[in-house]
Amino acid sequence: MTTKILKPALSALIIASTLSPNAWALEKVTLVLDWYINPDHAPVMVAQQIGAFKEEGLDVTIIPPSDPALPPRLVAAKQADLAITYQPQLHFFADQGLPLMRVGTLINTPLNTVIALDKTIKSPADLKGKSVGYSVSGIEQATLDTMLKHSNTPADAVKLINVNFQLTSALLTGKVDAVIGGYRNIEALEIQLQGKEPVVFNVEDYGVPAYDELILVANKDAAEEPKIKKFLAALKKGSDYLHAHPQESWKTFASLHPELNTELNQQAWMKTLPLFAQDPAKLDKARYEHYEQFLFDNKLIKKITPVEQYATGVM
Repeated sequence: MTTKILKPALSALIIASTLSPNAWALEKVTLVLDWYINPDHAPVMVAQQIGAFKEEGLDVTIIPPSDPALPPRLVAAKQADLAITYQPQLHFFADQGLPLMRVGTLINTPLNTVIALDKTIKSPADLKGKSVGYSVSGIEQATLDTMLKHSNTPADAVKLINVNFQLTSALLTGKVDAVIGGYRNIEALEIQLQGKEPVVFNVEDYGVPAYDELILVANKDAAEEPKIKKFLAALKKGSDYLHAHPQESWKTFASLHPELNTELNQQAWMKTLPLFAQDPAKLDKARYEHYEQFLFDNKLIKKITPVEQYATGVM
């Protein structure tokens, strides 16, 4: 996701649940986000807004990270109770032997896309002879290769260019013909707000196994603790309320975070709404198995790790 669209006033903003006179009785839970607060976190923020965490007996502190790579490692080191991360990253952590367990899902569909502006590009096959910008080597290359193969196009028919995290600007300025790694609920909207009409290809429509974009991880030693289950119960209340009251929830979010009250974030809030897991505790075991195999087949992990070793939940 491009960093320029989310500009919190404080780089180390910490949001704590409003404390009641009985706050001493609440069990403390620390959640470290994957990035600065943004519409992808809506169910968490709404659960806090409506007091769902307190109803479950929890005092939840939500912390944006100073480094996006840190949250899962803080949980692995038992310096935080929960972290938001990405299913693809979880497979890497499992391959490395980190003591992490997926306990819940926030967004249960991929957000990653290939985006172009040229209307003659009607499928990944039309990228032949074109340049594609990317930010993260390895997984994005494997994703694009799979999409091209699915479209009967050799991977070497496309020129890859590392544009760091300037995906949108690289595409809008014509530095590349397309980009991979832009989110369907952020970069695609950002381009539209620039007056352009993006051509968007969802990765799961072209041979890439579907996966959960954002998940919650706990330390393996704590994955079955009652407070984790209480957190997920509260998160479901937040998700339910969000789906029932999207506009009201947005207005509350925007008033609490005026620095995020932008047209892009408002559109992203609504665009992401149908992508949130309605039952955060539910685990699709087959989905994790398929994506694990995808990474192994592309030589991105060294071994196949059984799902039970890195993911738990209601099946």
